Amino acid sequence: MSDTTIRFPRPPAPPLPVAAALRLARPSDQWFKPALSVVGAALVPSLTLLALGRLDLVMYTMAGSLCALYGHSLPYARRAGTVARVVIGMVAGLAVSLVTASLTDSVTVLVAVAALIAAVQKALCDAGRIGPPGNVIFTFVATAALFVPQRLTQVPGHLAPALGAGAIAWLVTAVPALLRREGPERRATARALDAAAACAADPGHRSRHTATAAVHAARQTLLDAGRPTPVRGQLDRLLLHAEAALTCGAVAEGRADTDRAGRLRTWAALTRARGDVPPVPPSPGETAEAPGADRRASRLARRREARRTLLRGLGPRSPHMPIALRTLVGCAFAGYAAVALGVDRPYWAVVTAASVFQANVTLSWNRALQRTLGNLVGVLAFAAVVPLIRTGPAALLGCLLFFSFGAEALITRNYWLGSVAVTPMALLLVEASGAHPVGTLIGDRVLDTLIGVALGLLAAVAVTNRRAAGRVDRALAAATGARAALERTLACPAPSAAALEAGSRRLAAALVDLRDAQDAAAGEWWQRPLPEEEVLEAERAGHRTLAATAQRRGLHRPAPRIGAV
Repeated sequence: MSDTTIRFPRPPAPPLPVAAALRLARPSDQWFKPALSVVGAALVPSLTLLALGRLDLVMYTMAGSLCALYGHSLPYARRAGTVARVVIGMVAGLAVSLVTASLTDSVTVLVAVAALIAAVQKALCDAGRIGPPGNVIFTFVATAALFVPQRLTQVPGHLAPALGAGAIAWLVTAVPALLRREGPERRATARALDAAAACAADPGHRSRHTATAAVHAARQTLLDAGRPTPVRGQLDRLLLHAEAALTCGAVAEGRADTDRAGRLRTWAALTRARGDVPPVPPSPGETAEAPGADRRASRLARRREARRTLLRGLGPRSPHMPIALRTLVGCAFAGYAAVALGVDRPYWAVVTAASVFQANVTLSWNRALQRTLGNLVGVLAFAAVVPLIRTGPAALLGCLLFFSFGAEALITRNYWLGSVAVTPMALLLVEASGAHPVGTLIGDRVLDTLIGVALGLLAAVAVTNRRAAGRVDRALAAATGARAALERTLACPAPSAAALEAGSRRLAAALVDLRDAQDAAAGEWWQRPLPEEEVLEAERAGHRTLAATAQRRGLHRPAPRIGAV
């Protein structure tokens, strides 16, 4: 009897790159902001502890100071609330750890709690889209505190410095608004203009997606920025020119438009600089109903959608749950393996495993390579500065602040390069509580790195994420629905400019989410075949509809000369 069972081909496992994972990139256009912010936030609390002779408490003040790493891509109106929530989350995680450490000294219980905390923080950060540096900082602080001997009466005294340093971190991230309140919006718009210029100079599917995502992100930044100002009005107009570049006839047909690309790059440089925003006239197609007409309603709708997204992201059917489960399993196994091998500080293995888990297996592999190389070089850097830090607490504090700056200054080039500074920073926090044998510290750190990376990767492969393909299906349906709705609006005899604009932005957001879902699922293992052809056709059809909408809105009239008024 013949076998008539229909078998679908299993997609091949994605390749696991090595050289590409370690290749250095250009630094971020704002690399210095988190680097300077964390040093500025740590300076006053650390010097106070140094003056009081209580540098052993620096771990708690650094917990609050590290909150200054978050929110730098957000406009100041939104950044204030985000960093405040980061401070509250950091202190809450620290409180759970300190109370647990004061109630039990069972390593078995402590490792289990560390893994659970890491999984919860991973789920919350992914669902809330907290942005870099993500959950790893929270996990580092919380798990380290679990293995510091505590008494319950000491907990308030250890939380107070963390909360105070967190308040300083909030001020450090908010004060620049007094100097350049539209700075984040300008940088986001400049990135969108650069991406649109790259698409105009070398049109293609990937460059069009990158530019669409950058323009969409800049639009969201302007929506979150607060009340309209003359500068934000100019940024709105610049974004309309970026949109026009993405949908012009030459780009739609795959032909380069070098003149337009040159104008956009010049505008991007002027927008990013400290001078005035380039004075372009009202963009083609701009009307009284166009950008800024109902900004408050758009912001409220975005906040409601953000709350719904957070709740969906924490639900049992969320695509983030398999990653959180990987974190729980991998961190638990790494912690227990470190204990079994006699490591004194198993939280290093837990943090290493937590840092490995990314959106899919391929990205987790990349992070594992980066973490391993960075930590191994980092312990050598720590060994090199040990003679200096043993000269006194001031030298130790200076090295701690130096490596804090170096970590954020280097990490945008590649994660492994940032880890070269993160590793000695973490070891210096241990040294602050008292001198330890250097060989033991380095040996434990190397062993924990290898354990965390190996078991983290094993958990990433073993705990499957079959929901990745389901997310692609939902994103595909959403993009198809958004395109159909916009085409119905186009079919109306006289659609309003506001309706065309709103439909275009919904479709652009759906296309960005579709590509993100496809890329995340493409790097995942153990799943059914993905609808790659359907996704590609949906993207092409969506961009054709956006081009038709732009033509209807009048965005394709000749662009102005640079500096025209």
